[in-house]
Amino acid sequence: MSRYASEALRSIALVGHGAAGKTCLAEALLFATGAIAARGSIEKGNTVGDSDPQEKEAGHSLNSAVVNFGYEDTHVHLIDTPGYPDFAGQAIAALAGVDTALVVVNAQTGVELMTERMMRHAAERKLCRMIVINKIDADNLDLPGLVADIRERFGKQCMVLDLPAHGGADVVEVLEHDAGDADFESVAAAHRALIDQIVEEDEDLLAQYLEDGADPSAAALHAPFEKALREGHLIPILFTSAKTGAGIKELLHVLAALAPNPAEGNPPPFYRGEPGGPTEAFQAVPDAGRHVLAHVFKVVADPYMGKIGIFRVHQGTVKKDMQLFVGDGKRPIKVAHLYQLQGKDTLEVDELLPGDIGAIAKVDEIEFDSVLHDSHDEDHIHLAPLEFPRPMAGLAVETRKKGDEQRLFDILGKLAMEDPTFIVERHPTSNETVIRGLGEIHLKAKLAKMASQFKLEVDTQPPRIPYRETITGQAEAMYRHKKQSGGAGQFGEVHLRIEPRGRGEGFEFVDAVKGGVIPGVFMAAVEKGVRQGLEGGVVAGYEVEDVRVTVHDGKTHAVDGKEVAFTIAARKAVIEAVRNARPIVLEPIVAIEIIVPEGAIGDLTGDLSSRRGHITGTDGRGHGMAAIAGEVPLAELNDYQSRLKSLTGGQGSYTIEFARYSAVPPNVQQQMASKFQLHDEDD
Repeated sequence: MSRYASEALRSIALVGHGAAGKTCLAEALLFATGAIAARGSIEKGNTVGDSDPQEKEAGHSLNSAVVNFGYEDTHVHLIDTPGYPDFAGQAIAALAGVDTALVVVNAQTGVELMTERMMRHAAERKLCRMIVINKIDADNLDLPGLVADIRERFGKQCMVLDLPAHGGADVVEVLEHDAGDADFESVAAAHRALIDQIVEEDEDLLAQYLEDGADPSAAALHAPFEKALREGHLIPILFTSAKTGAGIKELLHVLAALAPNPAEGNPPPFYRGEPGGPTEAFQAVPDAGRHVLAHVFKVVADPYMGKIGIFRVHQGTVKKDMQLFVGDGKRPIKVAHLYQLQGKDTLEVDELLPGDIGAIAKVDEIEFDSVLHDSHDEDHIHLAPLEFPRPMAGLAVETRKKGDEQRLFDILGKLAMEDPTFIVERHPTSNETVIRGLGEIHLKAKLAKMASQFKLEVDTQPPRIPYRETITGQAEAMYRHKKQSGGAGQFGEVHLRIEPRGRGEGFEFVDAVKGGVIPGVFMAAVEKGVRQGLEGGVVAGYEVEDVRVTVHDGKTHAVDGKEVAFTIAARKAVIEAVRNARPIVLEPIVAIEIIVPEGAIGDLTGDLSSRRGHITGTDGRGHGMAAIAGEVPLAELNDYQSRLKSLTGGQGSYTIEFARYSAVPPNVQQQMASKFQLHDEDD
């Protein structure tokens, strides 16, 4: 493989809603540049991006895939991401590895849920954004209406960089051309609007442009174009058909000539410090001669190669056989093999430069979001975390065969390692192992992988809802633990105060003890006891959150003062304080978006209302479909998939996203409390 300087590297994420044609677009780009000899297809299951057997069976991407190709003296790293909301974790994670988000829109269905989400995520990450309207070869399109809708949703800075021509068989570029045939809009008008937008980024260029009226050269426009991209003042719109190849050559030219190189994009948000402590921004410089700084944005548990860490180099040069540190690890790892990726295939390379995406394998220390570096000077550098949707859909899982429990935990650990939106919970009180993801399809894919790749069958059932408890008032309590049984005794006395914090602010422990009445050596035991007391709840057996506990007094004994005594005293004291602080039960509320046939809107809104939900809006999606947005308690959605199927004749789908915790109605709390008390008494 030819080696490229960092200035010639481009890193692009293909993002957008499912069925927009991202994987087919990646195939078209690979084929057009000679990276593959023939284009694969989703139907035949032979695309470079969708190599997993599950993806071939599903007919759409479940994981992100890295491919690369060369074009016009540049080298492009392209990440093809899943488009269905259930697999959003893979798409969002890919944003940490690129400078540009290429948001792909299906010309037939227009702006959809993941289009909006990924535009928002990319903007929050300060990535350069471009929009590709794909499938312009389809029948009955309203491309002018779609462009108008894009501008209405995302702003007037969304401007066409090319236009379809000859019924979508070709496209005409409008930055360097001010005349030509187009299916809609005027090439001359689009050209003038684009030039006007770009020159505003450079005062000198603008003054010259206004003075002589001539278009600046392509070279003069490059820097202000990049600035407009960086600052979100320009979001180019391009048109393609991955199927016919229309617009592919023009898209490649844009990626090579106009997409930012590592030095032209906004710098990645690194910081020095530790989460929760004081931090300061750290500027990574895409200089091959500096210390290495690379970030792991994807981890794969491969049955043959072990744990694979896929990373973007931001600074320095990663070389084969060099030693790297993972985070603040004291012992270095050796880069025995260094790879570039082409889907599932690996190509061994000697070095990777700033802007390159690569991988190393068989390194157990690597985790998602790890920072790799070659000097202890960078031990405490992190990349600002991405914001992932909170996994709310859940299933309790249990092995079918006795003795497989440890194997289940090992496999679930590997699945969670690969996916930041898949989590595993163990609930000691209910003895449940619960897997949580972004939706029913997400969880089904994980179960299918457990069965096919790991040969483990499990039984599932709805899990307990993750209720929480909190308090609405303040209270004080004390408890003295005293135990004397022949030999050494136990003594510890704790006085504490509890008060509510804002929703979502979490737990805070305050040591306000003066005069050493509780020796400092015992304060860790006191905090441990407080946490234990809050874990079990007092109303319905759920963890108490969003509270501040202040320990302000106590007593000890010179001989019998023990850690265990202070742990017990603190636990009993905090339970008593919570009981007296007007405790309530909180339930998770989720934001739900339901895509349904327009004729089913009335039935669906009525059904949601019967589930204690409320509608926040409806939106036409074209082709006889509509989107219903609302909020509903998670507890009301256990059987929702089958109910939705029944009401829509199998045409409906929904996604949920955590919104907030809210107090359960008093009658529901009363029922929960009575069951918990009965359970308490049985114990």
